[in-house]
Order: sequence, then structure tokens, then C-alpha cells
Amino acid sequence: MKLSENALTVLKKRYFKKDKEGKSTENWEKMIDRVAGNISAGDPDKKKKYYKLLDSGYFLPNSPTLMNAGNDLQQLSACFVLPLEDSMDSIFQTIKNAALIHKSGGGTGFSFSKLRQANARVRSTNGVSSGPISFLKVFNSATDAVKQGGTRRGANMAILNVDHPQIIEFIKSKENTSELTNFNISVGITKRFMEAFYQDTEYELIAPHTKEVVEKLKARDVFELIVDMAHKNGEPGLVFMDRLNEHNPTPHVGKIESTNPCGEQPLLPNEACNLGSINLAAFVKEKKINWEKLRSVVTDSVQFLDDVIDQSRFPLPEINEMVKANRKIGLGVMGWADLLYQLKIPYSSEEAIELAEEIMEFVDYHSKIASMNLAEKLTAFPNFKGSIYQEKKLIRPSIKMDWKVLQEKIAEKGIRNATTTTIAPTGTISMIADTSGGIEPQFSLVYVKNVMDGEKLLYVNPHFEEACRQAGIFSKELMEKVSQKGSIKEIPEIPDNIKKIFVTAHDISPKWHILMQAAFQKYTDNAVSKTINFSKDATKEDIRMAYELAYEKGCKGVTVYRDGSRENQVLNLGKEIKKSQNGNRIAPRERPETTVGITQKIETGCGHLYVTINSDSKGACEIFTQMGKVGGCASAQLEAIARLTSLCLRSNVKVSSIIRQLKGIRCPNPMWHNGTIITSCADGLAKSLEKFLQLDQDSLQDIDKINQSYERKAQDSKKNFSAICPDCGSPVEHSEGCLVCNACGWSKC
Repeated sequence: MKLSENALTVLKKRYFKKDKEGKSTENWEKMIDRVAGNISAGDPDKKKKYYKLLDSGYFLPNSPTLMNAGNDLQQLSACFVLPLEDSMDSIFQTIKNAALIHKSGGGTGFSFSKLRQANARVRSTNGVSSGPISFLKVFNSATDAVKQGGTRRGANMAILNVDHPQIIEFIKSKENTSELTNFNISVGITKRFMEAFYQDTEYELIAPHTKEVVEKLKARDVFELIVDMAHKNGEPGLVFMDRLNEHNPTPHVGKIESTNPCGEQPLLPNEACNLGSINLAAFVKEKKINWEKLRSVVTDSVQFLDDVIDQSRFPLPEINEMVKANRKIGLGVMGWADLLYQLKIPYSSEEAIELAEEIMEFVDYHSKIASMNLAEKLTAFPNFKGSIYQEKKLIRPSIKMDWKVLQEKIAEKGIRNATTTTIAPTGTISMIADTSGGIEPQFSLVYVKNVMDGEKLLYVNPHFEEACRQAGIFSKELMEKVSQKGSIKEIPEIPDNIKKIFVTAHDISPKWHILMQAAFQKYTDNAVSKTINFSKDATKEDIRMAYELAYEKGCKGVTVYRDGSRENQVLNLGKEIKKSQNGNRIAPRERPETTVGITQKIETGCGHLYVTINSDSKGACEIFTQMGKVGGCASAQLEAIARLTSLCLRSNVKVSSIIRQLKGIRCPNPMWHNGTIITSCADGLAKSLEKFLQLDQDSLQDIDKINQSYERKAQDSKKNFSAICPDCGSPVEHSEGCLVCNACGWSKC
């Protein structure tokens, strides 16, 4: 596989093994040799086949497999679902287990639906319950504590069923975007609720611990509230719970209650994701799809993913037992948008929808044949008896494949894996393969990459570049214009035939996003990770329509995002960089003779830290620090941080950007201060800046007003992250339920 510059950047930073000094000790060949050797368990023929598979550019497994196979951790799964029962023992055992998973680099999903509502009586203590929202906040704090030392930032999914008595509070729980920052949240929608919605009637709220009806709500009012919140900041999403369980391959083993953090993997409690994706764009030769090569790659990929299960070192024995009893794998696709570009098919067209169904049926069908053949050789998954395969209840509409015949064969011979297909987010692995992510449209045809000394490089989609060159219109100036706008639909120099094909995420109406998701879902065992993108001026009615259409078209869940709806939006297409008199470099503004400010006292592990923040007419402009009686290196380092921070403030760097860089830096002596952990002096300075942002700037000289302002705003303060990647400063996009940097691979669910 020919690696792009971006791919090498991502690999060096996040995948190649490193020595004690942090230098890479691997290259591409060494990495895939390590992975192929480990997954093949020493079988030379398998190793050769797996090496060729990985090196071809046709298939890549999920990131944990590439990172950890053959390393000490050997944690090869990305995400897990953990059980959560209505008892203190279960709740805090699950918190502990989630912490162990986050420490190993995995994400977790939970259903909070079994927890009794707040103020319900707890008979064992003669007290009352604090409810699922309260415990959700405890889980969120635990993730905050663990992520400091983890290999990857912990991500979580929280689901609460729509008939839970605290559903209204749950729907509003992320109205303040500074709350529950380690969780995606989704409402578990039931058939009964949707029936009430369509009939415009009430539905029942049921206490989980007694099964008694405690209240009735009008379904349309609840649905409208969900729409309002989603319009405001993209959450909550919807998960159609009955539909998940209609397609549960092992209903005799248990009920599906939750999904992984991005929603594409509905799992039983104590199951794990085992995912990989095929690069569809690589199968286009001379404007045609190489179906035979695709079939061969599907077969090899299924065998690879099945072997990953046996080579995985799971963080808990319960997970090891459940995963190996069902042996679920999730083979998916990436490069869909780039395939359409090559075939000159518009994303928002019936032709694209029909091709999506045809390709996914092909992948799903041949993955089942491959899994069936493995079962003949190695035995079926242990829970096969009683499954939908043994009962001949696998539901698939036939386009070109004979599913009835295949179902008879599987019932007779068995199948190795309870599921074989999933459409997952493919953030960094699609960057390695230099292709579009999952089944998403391209977010932009030209990206700006920040490099050293403020220089900016343009990354142009190769298929778009080829089309522009063939049309005789390619130029650096035109590409820069495209990078500013993101879309080409309003650029007059570009011909209409190119505009028709090279659409991007915001060119496509929500209707076509939903139809595409539904097309792939039709032939996917698990679920489909997809973000339904809306323009900034989209209405609540538009969101409601998308939610209804997703349900009606057979999707298992839906996530929406309205451009610009979050303060921490990280899209920065069209963002201009202001030039100073010194050219491209920014000169700090002059310090006025007089400034006004406040001094805060922070308890740190090194002693009392006094932070003075002063403002001029344009806002915060300087910081001074004093650390009790400490001198020497600690004092010098604090002075250096304060001077550089002051320089940033006078250079119009967002205060929130400075906070993000300093907050969470950890030293050996963390200290609690007013109920908040101060992890270092730098972290204390960041928290001082956070408090400063909450203040009414007109009342800085009134200490009583300042203290009142702290108390009044502490609960509803909002973080205002800047629109750049925290690692490299390049643009980041909201895609597949995650924030993804296309320059260095940073991501956040």
C-alpha cells in the first residue's frame, strides 16, 4: 500500500511502537509484520496471507488491533458493553470494570434503564435512591480520573429507555455542553412509544424496580423535547430498542440493552467489539468494481477477525467468556464516498442507494459463507443452538443472493460468528488507507494542514484533483478557495458536471443521509455509524423529519448534528487568519499603563498558588503567579508559564484554548481544592482562568459581585473550545458521532 504523508504522520504518532525516548522503532512493514504474526499465532501460511491482506490497502482492522497486537497490552477490542443492575454493588463494580477498560484503551456502553428513579425508596437502607442521572455523573467523573493515565481517552455511551420515570431529566442532561463530557447519550425508543407518537396519545412511565406505572406523558411532547435538544447541540441520539432485539442473533442468551459509544455495535452485557473495514474505493478499476477481488478479501478478512478473538487479552474474565461464546465480528466498509467519486455517481441519488444495497448484500452474504466454512473446520460459536441461525430466522431481502438456500446450509453446518457485519467509524484507519471514512460523504474536498512555523499545506482529494486537471481548471488558488468554502457548489469556475458528482456532507440533504444509512443497514447484522449533517439554519422541523424517517426506513439508531450548534464546534472551514503588520505572524497588542484584575488563591500539591489575572479594554491581557514561599525551579517554571500565557492573551488567543492546553497536566502531588482536584500548578492556573471567564467583566472591582458571580455561574458555565485540533492545530470535523482531526488522527467520541 502506498502511504500518503498524512498516513505516515498518523502511523508515527499513534501506531508504531516506540522506545523509552518516544522514538518510533517501527515502520509500516514492521508494524504489519508484527500484527500478522500475532494474529496468525505463528502459522506461517496464515501470517503470509494476513501480511498481504494488510499491505494491500484493501482491509484494515480497528485501531486497537493495529496498536496492541504483539505488544504487552494485547487488548485488541475497541469497545465494550457492561451490565448495570439496580444495586450499589452492581453500580460500583461496573464503575471499577469500566475504569479497567478505559485504562486498557477501550470505550464502554451502559444502559441506565434498570436503575430506579430519584427519590424512590430503598428498602435496605430505609432511604431514597439518587437516580440514574446522579450515577451517570459519577461514571463521568470516574472516566475523567482514569483518562489521565490511559493510552486512549475513555469514551462512553449512556442509554435510558423512553419509559423511565426520569427520561425528561435525561434528555436535558447535556443541555449544558460542559456536563457529561465523557458521554454520548441516546434515548432508547420503544415501539409502544412510537405508536403513541403517531396516534398523538399518552404513554406510560414505568418504575424499573416495581414495574408500576408512575406517570403518563404525551409522546409527542417528549419527542419534541428530544428534537429541541438535538437541534441545540446534537444530543440525545435515538436508539430503537425493539429493533435491536428483533435482530438479536442470540435472544436465548440475553437482551440487548446498549451499544458501544458510537452506536454501531449493539451488544449483550459483557460483549466486545471486534471490528475491521474493507476499503471499497480500492476495488474500482477502470470505472468498474472488481467483485471477485472483493469476495476474496471478504473471506480473508472474516478469518482474520475470527482469529483476533482468540488472540485478544480481554480486561475481565466475564468478557472473555461472553465474547468467546458468541464470537461476534463486525466487518464493515470505508471509502464509500471515494468509490462514488470514481464511478461518477452522486451520493444523493437513487443509483447510489441501489449500489449501496448491492455492495452491502454482497459483503454480508460472502461474510456468512466464510463464517460458515470456518464453522465446518473449527466448530460453530458455542451459543449457536437456539440462535436465529439454528432456528432459520435470519431475515434478509434478496437482491442478487439466494438467502433461503444459504440459511438452510447454515442451519445444517453451523456458523462461526454470531454476527459478521458492522458499519463502524473509521477515523484513523481510513486516514491510513487514504480514503473517505465509513459510509460518510467527504466533509471537504480540500483540507488545510498546519505545519511548523505557521505554514499551511493543502491536502486535495485525489479524485477531485484528477477531475479538475482533466477539465483544465486545477490551480492552487482554486484549491485554496475550495478549502475556505468546503463545498464547491457555489464556485462558478467549477463546471456543473463536477459539482454534481463531488458533493460534500453539507451539500447532501438529511433525507439522503438517512436513505443511505438505511440502505447499508438492510444488510448489516449490527448497526451503522452515521452522522446526519444539517446546515446551521436547519429548523427543528428538519430534525424531527430526520428522526421520523430513520425509524420508518428501518435504521437501528440515528445521530444528528447541526453545523455550529455547539460552542466546542471544531469545524473551521472558511476561517480566516488575521494578518498583522509583520506579515503572517501575530504581534501581541501593547499593554496599557493601567489594568484591572483579581487575585485567586488555589491549593496545589506544592503549596498556596496565588493567580492574578488582569484585563484591559479588550479582555484578559496578563497573568502573574506567586507560589507561597517556594522558590527555585518551581517558581521559575510558574513565571515562565505566566509570561507565555500573557503573551498569548495579548495575541488574541482564545482564553479557552489556553485553558485546554494547561488543564489536566498532572504532577506527582495532586490536591483537592473546594471539591475540585488540582492536578498540578498548571492545572490550577487553568482553573483560575476558567473562573475568570465566568465573571461579569463590568464588576471586576466589586469583590462581593465577583463571589456572587462564582456561585451563580458555577453550575451553568460552558467551555468554549476553539475550532482546532488540540494536538496539531489543524481543522477537525464532526463525523460518525466523533470529532476527528484529518491531519494527525486525534479523535474524541
